[in-house]
Amino acid sequence: MITDPQGTVLALFAAFCRVGGCFMLLPGFASARLPMQIRLFVAVAVSMGILPILWDTIYPKTQGTTMGYIQLIGFETLTGAVIGLITRYYVLGLQFAGTVLTMMIGFNAPPSQDVLEDAQENQLTNLISFAGLMALFMLNFHHIVFRALVDSYTAIPMGGFNPQSALITLTDTLVETFIIMLRLASPFIIYGLLFNVSVGLINKLAPQMPIYFISLPYIIFGGLFLVYFGISSLLEIFVNGFVPVFEGR
Repeated sequence: MITDPQGTVLALFAAFCRVGGCFMLLPGFASARLPMQIRLFVAVAVSMGILPILWDTIYPKTQGTTMGYIQLIGFETLTGAVIGLITRYYVLGLQFAGTVLTMMIGFNAPPSQDVLEDAQENQLTNLISFAGLMALFMLNFHHIVFRALVDSYTAIPMGGFNPQSALITLTDTLVETFIIMLRLASPFIIYGLLFNVSVGLINKLAPQMPIYFISLPYIIFGGLFLVYFGISSLLEIFVNGFVPVFEGR
């Protein structure tokens, strides 16, 4: 029996602020293709699931003044948003690597509708981004995020949001993400540089040759051939790098 209905609702909303802030930016759950009602119901369900576990942590913090509670829900939302941004930066890094990849192999087709977001993106970048996110879901990356949300109440107590620490965390995430994505795109960068240097030398030796119309099919074919044989290793490195980047924060 609930002895304090008002306090229970306040505690549930405080838990929802951290969970909802995370789900607002979490890849897959925050996709434009997912209806807002589903995102809301999932966030509420997770909040109701963690509230009994963390009752002794959440409930006492909500028993204060009105201004104190408003400040608390603001800090909780920011804390959840930082956790969601760590994951989102990592997935956006794969989209960045896919864009670099398509540029270096000359696959500059007109952009189409993004599979995940409400934007325009290259078809090959769409394929790589969707495959990477699907691989993360297959390996239950969302379970890691849910566990991190529960553990975050120990690492970051309620109302203890530190902007400097959050910025350092996000900056370190961007640095590690960039290094991993550079490893993923490096074969294609080297391939594009070598191919274009070779084509430039051939153009100097035979200026009368329409080098653009001759070289473009070959660089695209060779790049797609490289993608065909390297996509499995690319996704494997991407998936294996998620846990160290996320749990290292």
